[in-house]
Amino acid sequence: MKQKLLLICALAVSGLAAKAQDTIKVTADAPLVITGSVDAYWKADFAGNKFGAGAIPTSFATDNNSISIGMLDLGLKKKVGKASFVGEASFGPRSDQSIPTAGYHIQNLYISYDLTDKLNVTGGYMATFIGYEVISPTGNFNYSTSYLFTNGPFQNAGVKFTYAFSDKVSLMAGIFNDVWNTYSSANSVSTFGAQLMLVPVKNWTVYLNTALGTSSGNEFDLTTTYQITDAFKLGLNAADFTAPTKASLGQSGGFDGVALYPQYAVTKAVTLGLRGEYFTAKTGTKATAVSYTGVTPGESVTGLTFTAAIKSGPLTLIPEVRLDNASKNTMFLDSTGKPSTSAGQFLVAAVYSF
Repeated sequence: MKQKLLLICALAVSGLAAKAQDTIKVTADAPLVITGSVDAYWKADFAGNKFGAGAIPTSFATDNNSISIGMLDLGLKKKVGKASFVGEASFGPRSDQSIPTAGYHIQNLYISYDLTDKLNVTGGYMATFIGYEVISPTGNFNYSTSYLFTNGPFQNAGVKFTYAFSDKVSLMAGIFNDVWNTYSSANSVSTFGAQLMLVPVKNWTVYLNTALGTSSGNEFDLTTTYQITDAFKLGLNAADFTAPTKASLGQSGGFDGVALYPQYAVTKAVTLGLRGEYFTAKTGTKATAVSYTGVTPGESVTGLTFTAAIKSGPLTLIPEVRLDNASKNTMFLDSTGKPSTSAGQFLVAAVYSF
């Protein structure tokens, strides 16, 4: 009898140990991943920014002649089996300018599930699939942002399905809130979005994006990057946006733009890059066509941004010079507060990623 009890106890202990090992294995295979960044900067507008003089009206880093902060960004993600989640919260001026409700601090909050090895469904509040640049400074080479980024969507709330035909071709299609950059929509969930990803050759990735909505407007976007050599990388973003026509307001218009991003790695620690952008606001079919970041209908602006990225482990120091020139003198002010066709700025930013 005693031997039977000992045998039963041994089997029970071995079973519990095996179950514990399985639990440990699942946990080990799917850790909670924590990522984030911290950034700060100093910027000087060449015109001094008196009365708004010399200010370039793109997103973020708007303080002049001040040691200023960007944001603290914290991301969490975890995957167990076929299910995963991503949550990202941010704090600071850059955060407040990029989310619909500053007090919520939410940049991303969504859940994904692998229906098959090739088909995934994702739902929630997500960073947009349109465009080249992103909100987090760790995702961009330049610290200042483009007109295309500022005027495009930052986030889209909705549900999307992504099918990977191979590692070189995938297709995403989904339905999103009619209003961009909102946690919820009072209108409807009827904006259609799609993205075709192609890898024509090794190190060259192409994204063809579209978002079509009666309230948000229609945008067609091309984003591509090509690592031509180990040292030289070339990026391109081109977009065409048609604003929703609101007959009651006599409103229409939109914008077109293209930005080129050549980058050259001088050493492993130092990379030099240029962003050249051309952006124009459409005149539209109505008298009250929409303006974009101070670009009036029928006006265009060209921006040249020279950036260096100097890395030391997780820290990147970013000195940058930016020169913008508009087709009309309605966009910028000079140091005396008079209309000007040009504006410039110099900044130094520090970005720490983890």
